[in-house]
Amino acid sequence: MQALLEQHLAFNIHLTPLQDVHALDLDGLLDPMITVFSARHEGQLLAIGALKQLDESHGELKSMHTAEAARGQGIGRAMVDYLLRVAQHRGYCRVSLETGATDVYEPARSLYRRSGFTPCEPFGDYRESPNSAFMTLLLD
Repeated sequence: MQALLEQHLAFNIHLTPLQDVHALDLDGLLDPMITVFSARHEGQLLAIGALKQLDESHGELKSMHTAEAARGQGIGRAMVDYLLRVAQHRGYCRVSLETGATDVYEPARSLYRRSGFTPCEPFGDYRESPNSAFMTLLLD
């Protein structure tokens, strides 16, 4: 999992000014408010994703990344769907996320829009930035 996480960080650091890179390293994912999940097939790691508790009713998707060889197979969508089910099970009323705002992040934003996320204002400790897109989803 560490190798895929390092790919995720390298991707973000390469494409985004450092002050706007919000991807977490391994130490950041060890926060007790964060739960990390992985998708595997026959032992091969395909994707990672995390869910952070912001408060009792609000969660945040973090560290979503699909291995390059597994892209286009619905793994990312399956991970988002799973994280949303976990959020509902935990009683969250809302799930939000921050992702890149440039064209290279359009596939991620498209995935989140197809899952029902809509643009929103910065939340939590985030601040407005031309490099960040903020999205949220109200859960039933």
